[in-house]
Amino acid sequence: MAASRATVILWPMDGVPDEPDDNALMTAYAKGDQRAFELLYSRHRGGLYRYILRLLRDRAIADELFQDVWQRVISARSGWRPSGSFSGWLYQIAHHRVNDHWRARRHRPAAPIDAEERVAAIPDQGTPERTVSEFEQRRRLQLALETLPREQREVVALRLEQELTLEEIATITGVGRETVKSRLRYAMDKLREEMKP
Repeated sequence: MAASRATVILWPMDGVPDEPDDNALMTAYAKGDQRAFELLYSRHRGGLYRYILRLLRDRAIADELFQDVWQRVISARSGWRPSGSFSGWLYQIAHHRVNDHWRARRHRPAAPIDAEERVAAIPDQGTPERTVSEFEQRRRLQLALETLPREQREVVALRLEQELTLEEIATITGVGRETVKSRLRYAMDKLREEMKP
């Protein structure tokens, strides 16, 4: 009778297996593991879509570029060599696709048509006065964000919504860390000024 081999799974102290990091998942996907891609997609789809939509302000174009970014990830899988974070690489692809779009269109984006509808769809969380006040603040913030130059709006989205580091944002946008810091500072100053009562 042949001896059987047992697979040993090491569990962390808390009894829950560690989730593989994004780079490990992309490496597994490059080797043909479709489930690894599904995990990457589920981890990043929401944040990536919001990032693209924030920059483009057009849902139809954002949908198209969102799909294109993931198609580029799929196409690049065989050549994947982790030299930085997967999320940094992913957002860099998105950044380049958005820039390609603007170069092709040669125009500044319009304010979203459905901005007021989206804000109005937020569920009631209290008294009418509080709701109106919160609604008005969100509306003012959205309008203030729309007044920022694209480069400043982009760093705000990457920093505050995606919680990326200044170094990751610099890599994605192709500018220096100090430029990112400066854009973020100017953007926050403008937002504070716009939000004053």
